[in-house]
Amino acid sequence: MNPRIIEILNQARSAELGAISQYMIHHYELEDAGFSKLATKIKEVAIAEMKHAEKLAERILLLKGEATFKPDLIPQKGQDIAQILATDVGLEKKAIQMYNEAAVMCAAEKDAQSKDLFEELIAEEEEHLHLFENFKRHIDKMGAAYLATLIQK
Repeated sequence: MNPRIIEILNQARSAELGAISQYMIHHYELEDAGFSKLATKIKEVAIAEMKHAEKLAERILLLKGEATFKPDLIPQKGQDIAQILATDVGLEKKAIQMYNEAAVMCAAEKDAQSKDLFEELIAEEEEHLHLFENFKRHIDKMGAAYLATLIQK
């Protein structure tokens, strides 16, 4: 067991748990406000983050560590759509940076499996970032007209 690897895996898991909570709050609030199309996309990302947290826990357990169950943030509530997307973009950028640094550290520690896991997560987080940035860009360009396309029909 390499304590440095376990620590970085748990930091990543904690970030995933925080993102799950945040995204689910965004999902519930957007669904309640009638923005079901955006809410559904955010829920899909939350589910993907749940799978990330599970993969990280499995790796930690395989390395004989103990997986954390503590999220790294207190979720924000009551945000408007612009704030929601800014928060979500920030979480994805933070994860991508953290996972890139973790992959480098895992390579230096000669743990190819953990490095590969982080690289897999980076690719998926980049997809999430692209999704959130596209929503943000469309809203910035078209405003209320685009928001109307996200409303439940």
